[in-house]
Amino acid sequence: MILDLKLVGGRFVTMDAERPVASCVGVWGGRIVGLDDVADLPARRVVDLGGAVVLPGFVDAHNHLAWAGRAARTLDISGCATVAQVLDVVRGASRSRWLEVAGYDHRVLDRPLTARDLDAAGPRVYVQDVSGHACVVSSDVLELLPPAVLDDVQRDAGGTPTGFLAEGAQSAVRALMLPYSLADIASDVRSGAMQCLREGVVLAAEAGVGAGLIGSSPLEVAAYQRDVLPIRVQLMVSSGELREVRAHEADGVRRALPLGLRTGLGDEWLSIGALKLWTDGGMIARTAAMTSPYTGVGGVGQWQDDPGEMRAAILDGHAAGWQLAVHAIGDRAVDFALDTLAEAQALRARPDARHRIEHCGLVRPDQVDRIAALGVTPVVQPTFLWAYGDDYSAIMGPERAPWLYRGRAFLDRGVVLAGSSDRPVADGNPLRGIQFMVERRSRSGLAVGPDEALTVEEAISAYTLGAAFACRREDVLGSITPGKLADFVVLEGDPRTCEVSAIGDIAVLATVVGGEFRHDPAGFTS
Repeated sequence: MILDLKLVGGRFVTMDAERPVASCVGVWGGRIVGLDDVADLPARRVVDLGGAVVLPGFVDAHNHLAWAGRAARTLDISGCATVAQVLDVVRGASRSRWLEVAGYDHRVLDRPLTARDLDAAGPRVYVQDVSGHACVVSSDVLELLPPAVLDDVQRDAGGTPTGFLAEGAQSAVRALMLPYSLADIASDVRSGAMQCLREGVVLAAEAGVGAGLIGSSPLEVAAYQRDVLPIRVQLMVSSGELREVRAHEADGVRRALPLGLRTGLGDEWLSIGALKLWTDGGMIARTAAMTSPYTGVGGVGQWQDDPGEMRAAILDGHAAGWQLAVHAIGDRAVDFALDTLAEAQALRARPDARHRIEHCGLVRPDQVDRIAALGVTPVVQPTFLWAYGDDYSAIMGPERAPWLYRGRAFLDRGVVLAGSSDRPVADGNPLRGIQFMVERRSRSGLAVGPDEALTVEEAISAYTLGAAFACRREDVLGSITPGKLADFVVLEGDPRTCEVSAIGDIAVLATVVGGEFRHDPAGFTS
């Protein structure tokens, strides 16, 4: 046998318990065919890694490629500290029909932006909150919205809408702006995929195409088929795409995607993953649904939609054979997700449905046990707490802060834990997420739920085996095992032995996808 590629001189951390380390890997046909036992086989290409550390390619189980790419080319105000600075940036900015602005974070400015502020920048100004769950718009945009949308929006002391719109009200504005062109979406997706590639991510699960909070076009999937992408992509389809169908009564399906399309369709490069549903908002926007008010600011968040509609979507999606990815950040939303998933399984048992709860931002102790009992996979974003842990801890208070984005509590109950980023909401670097999972400290050094800390190996597993499991790809990804896809990340340092605080800064020397060096800044193949 002649190998296509033989990697030698590496320190391979396989994440395969039966063979945890190796120094050589053989690749043929884009797959791993052997480890050290192929060292003597000839190969068309031999690459010496010079002692570098090699892990299985990272899997980001919850990502927004198109949004990340769009944000990278959008006017950005994340570096501003005052409203005056924001207005200096947006005045005179080049625009098309709308002026879109990214990077708004009310927590870092001297005061919140308002519609009246944005009026100085011209018509149709849309400023996206970093959470993705809110925006601020100019006054003329407010005038375009139906009166019913404005009934529950934030207002100033005189009763005038401030321009801050969250959740459904934001979606109403996006409906006016959309769709984006397929050419633009395809370009943004490639840009987002390149961001992932540079950080060692080989599979990204796009968390919501089509309708809903994040969708860009009713033709969105076509944008992912336009070009060969540098990484593997799995698409979560918005539950808003479900349609009533006239199926045989024995099938028990009330709503589905046309032709019965569902989780699993596709190949190793582009596939359909879970059905995405949103139940609440986000903590940055203070719209995540809580059972007790936010500390210091009040309010208990809100539902993303009518609870009856959300329940119906979960039940119908489950009955139609979908894996479900249920967005639930606040503990009240987690209760809703668990109650409805349990109801769905009681109506039609599907032992390997492998349903997921996206975020699991605040999980009470009693909910951890329910998650384990239901076999639900929490898909968490550790870098949220690295970036925003100080704020989240403050608005949860000392009793609830230890329940934020848990780790140890899940693993101790045998729950598979999946790592992800929610890029571009926070740092997309998996190594930064691994660092936080181990040290449980925010960027400022604040300890956030230290009892939830994992070992380095457990944290790596969350971004490899655990995330692959959440995406139903553990048979081909997640470990360096013969028969699996030849997807690797080559690192300058070893996260298992370096200082924990340095893990997030380890350089990615190369990313290999299907046996091809798709990202090679170290020049291994030059």
